[in-house]
Amino acid sequence: MLVRALTAVVLLAAFVAALFLLERVWFAGLLGVVITAAGVEWGRLARLPAAAALLYGATVTALYAGLAWAWHPLAAGDRPETAIFAAAALFWVLVVPFWLTRGLAQPSAPLLLLTGIVVLLPAGLAALSLAPAQLLLALGLVWVADTAAYFAGRKYGRHKLAPAISPGKTWEGAAGAAAATLIYAIICALPGAPLGAVVQGAGWAVYLAVVVLLCAVSIAGDLFESAVKRRAGAKDSGALLPGHGGVLDRIDSITSTLPIAALSWHWIATP
Repeated sequence: MLVRALTAVVLLAAFVAALFLLERVWFAGLLGVVITAAGVEWGRLARLPAAAALLYGATVTALYAGLAWAWHPLAAGDRPETAIFAAAALFWVLVVPFWLTRGLAQPSAPLLLLTGIVVLLPAGLAALSLAPAQLLLALGLVWVADTAAYFAGRKYGRHKLAPAISPGKTWEGAAGAAAATLIYAIICALPGAPLGAVVQGAGWAVYLAVVVLLCAVSIAGDLFESAVKRRAGAKDSGALLPGHGGVLDRIDSITSTLPIAALSWHWIATP
């Protein structure tokens, strides 16, 4: 637990520093490194040989870099990645719940590799397109949900959420996550809040509804990666992060949350 906590503190401090201090081009490069590592781990979970998994990770990163570079000069309102975020939102809101309830029944390797692109590419573009405060606001929601679900589940958990995929997750933990994220979102929208989410009038109903959706989708992202790992017979996606496992183990909920946040945040909560 100590190693896990120390790793989390170091990663969080490094990420926040990079987010606010690095120029966007260098931050984009840092995201590319993360996507590469996650892509390699996804390739290994798809049972690719080491060299092929490395090539797969590089391919996902090249797609991310090409799209980020091609769309950078465009005005924010005209950015075509909105279509990618919308497609990713449909994947997480419709396809993944269906897939999880039906069971991840041995999809073919090509399908699983294609799914990896759908999981990783929109998340990378979303992280790059969101303003720093918006990104930190969305990531904070994921971290609060994950922490609250863990402690609420340990204390009150009785009813399993998805016992065949992740036996430790409970409906009580999910309820705790939803309550904590709502509190977090309200605090972030108070006047003078550090993250400064500006919500007015009827926008509050939409804002809080999207927050609940993001919380639910963050849990779906966690469960989906757990299902992929279970299919591969792996406990963790890798061993790169001491106490945490692999990069995918740390960004599973983020990959599902960021595209929807990027799709909606600019008109729901503008820092």
